[in-house]
Amino acid sequence: MLGSTHGTLTTDSRRARVVACGEQPAPAVHGRPAEPDDLDVSGRPLYCEVPDLDRLFRPESLAVIGASDAEGRPNTGITRRLVDWAGRVGARLHPVHPSRPSVFGLPCSPTVADLPEQVDLAVLLVADPLPVIEELAQAKVKFAVVFASGFAETGDEGAAAQARLTAAVERSGLRLLGPNTNLNAFERFRDDLDGPAIALITQSGHQGRPVFALQELGVRLSHWAPTGNEADLETADFLSYFAERPEVGVIAAYVEGIKDGRAFLLAADRCARRKVPVVAVKVGRTEAGARTAASHTGKLTGADAVVDAALRQYGVIRVDGLDELQDTATLLARARPPRADGVVVYSISGGTGAHVADLAAGAGLRLPVLSEAKQAELHQWIPEYLSVANPVDNGGHPVGDERGPQIIRAILDDPSVGVLICPVTGPFPPLSDKLAQDLVDAAERTDKLVCVVWGSPVGTERAYREVLLGSSRVVTFRTVANCVSAVRAYLDHHRFVDGYRSPFDEAPRTPSPSSRKARALLRPGQQLSEHAAKQLLRAYGIRVPREQLVTSAAAAVRAAGLVGYPVVMKASGARIAHKTELGLVKIGLTSASQVRDAYRELTDIARYEDIALDGVLVCQMVERGVEMVVGASHDPLFGPTVTVGLGGVLVEVLRDTAVRVPPFGEEQVRGMCAELRGRALLDGVRGRPPADLDALVEVVLRVQRMALELGDELAELDVNPLMVLPRGQGAVALDALVVCR
Repeated sequence: MLGSTHGTLTTDSRRARVVACGEQPAPAVHGRPAEPDDLDVSGRPLYCEVPDLDRLFRPESLAVIGASDAEGRPNTGITRRLVDWAGRVGARLHPVHPSRPSVFGLPCSPTVADLPEQVDLAVLLVADPLPVIEELAQAKVKFAVVFASGFAETGDEGAAAQARLTAAVERSGLRLLGPNTNLNAFERFRDDLDGPAIALITQSGHQGRPVFALQELGVRLSHWAPTGNEADLETADFLSYFAERPEVGVIAAYVEGIKDGRAFLLAADRCARRKVPVVAVKVGRTEAGARTAASHTGKLTGADAVVDAALRQYGVIRVDGLDELQDTATLLARARPPRADGVVVYSISGGTGAHVADLAAGAGLRLPVLSEAKQAELHQWIPEYLSVANPVDNGGHPVGDERGPQIIRAILDDPSVGVLICPVTGPFPPLSDKLAQDLVDAAERTDKLVCVVWGSPVGTERAYREVLLGSSRVVTFRTVANCVSAVRAYLDHHRFVDGYRSPFDEAPRTPSPSSRKARALLRPGQQLSEHAAKQLLRAYGIRVPREQLVTSAAAAVRAAGLVGYPVVMKASGARIAHKTELGLVKIGLTSASQVRDAYRELTDIARYEDIALDGVLVCQMVERGVEMVVGASHDPLFGPTVTVGLGGVLVEVLRDTAVRVPPFGEEQVRGMCAELRGRALLDGVRGRPPADLDALVEVVLRVQRMALELGDELAELDVNPLMVLPRGQGAVALDALVVCR
């Protein structure tokens, strides 16, 4: 059925665990026991503490376990780099090796217990880190980094070894980065760059290289967290930590698998509250990508539709390529909040301007037509025969006087303009040089966003390397596509955070009276009959048709009289999933004889198909509405999920659905409806009246409450069709399928 997922829940025992209310101990919240107010009605955390990682990134002292300076040994190169890094950041480094008196001239301790001081950080250059963890705990070391591989990324045996490592870390009280990580956290970060910085999180160290290299283009980076297999510290920890760092303007992430869905969402929520943008590549859009990521990091990548929806719910900007990650993160780090959402394309070529404007509008950017007064102002410096409505075609940027700066200034002064995009398809000195300088000068004087697309494939030109890249205010791109997508992400991000209200603040904490009534209807491991499923819906206040369950033809006729003709008759049994395909539904029955004949036919089909019935439903016939589907299922990473879409017998063919991860509010439900390709059906088409959207929203919210309260007992729920009646008349659940866990 819709939205169903399969798999094994793999969450850290100290984090959010999918539990039924009252059935298991409350999960810990990032290392501390959860208080009752920290948990929602499903037993999942509503709050995560921010880990203090200052001494991981900037330790005052560190120990290198397994340090070496022997020629040709792998540990020697790593030790040398750590010695250099410690010198740069002012940390005291203590080598540890059982048989060496010194390493690179530094006194060497034979064991952790012999260290001359309590250290902040231990870097483990040993193949088996497990025996060392207890020693580090006794020495009260705060953090450890494990480079060793051969853990969950290698299969079941490695996963078991990683589980033992995780358990040892939990007992120790220290925090661990890795295993299967690298030296990225100890790179040389430029300290001569200013402005908001990019903080980088990667599960694959090599995938962060392009973002790290942005420093060579004048973009500031503050941290790099290479999370590896995330036996302890995970992406969520670093999101929460970076969100609180004043120097961090944007977080860029390469994510292969999400370790704990709830912890990740809580961290993304913290970033949204703090208005810190998160730009992420999330692997797993395809089966091949998901399979490769699992072999790399040993984690579930998650059903991608659910992951994608969860990211959007919390404002995480998902991009596909590392080049997009670079460009979008750079723009968000450098740009001030928008003054307006209007975009103007300024070009020295009419063809280029038209092309870029077409791409920008196609991406959903708003390109306002400049006012007649503004166009008249621009025509003071631009010939009348050139269009300046937007895009603005200057016919060749002036180089001999002040007309060029005046044109750019006039555009940016327009209150409808928040972004200026200037494409330069190829260098054409001195025109392109003067244009670049004028754009940089204008960007320094305005708080509006100035973007340049430098289209030259060479990239060695002075106007590009020195003028454009020398400015921390202009954002320079190499492709129009990346520019357009980054600008859209920038405007979307600010719209999102300006209106953001955390759903965790309003999440239900105590079970409703409905849950007790509903729980009595559930049958573990079984599918409920339609009649029982509708009773479950009724318990949560979801309207169902008038109906009666009967076990004889005579009773069916009496029921039809009570329900009111015309009626629908349906076989009801726990094993029936697709009644229509089996001929187990009869609609539009208008007489007693038709009801008697229908009863006999339905029961005959059931006997022939060997289907056990608990009876036949005689139902009120509901017409004149839009058939929708509302469902709930269980995702192995995020727990309960809720789906809404176009329903009816073709639901699995149309696949026009939207999904969200609870908790969410009314605004998110309306956003789900807006995502549907068939959204116009709800607005009313071909003379049909608009549907009762408010009633649909209410049903989705009630299904969400049901999913939260019964989450661990409810594997799957489909209300299909949910007939959404004309505005003001409500919505009726005509059929329902419930599968218990």
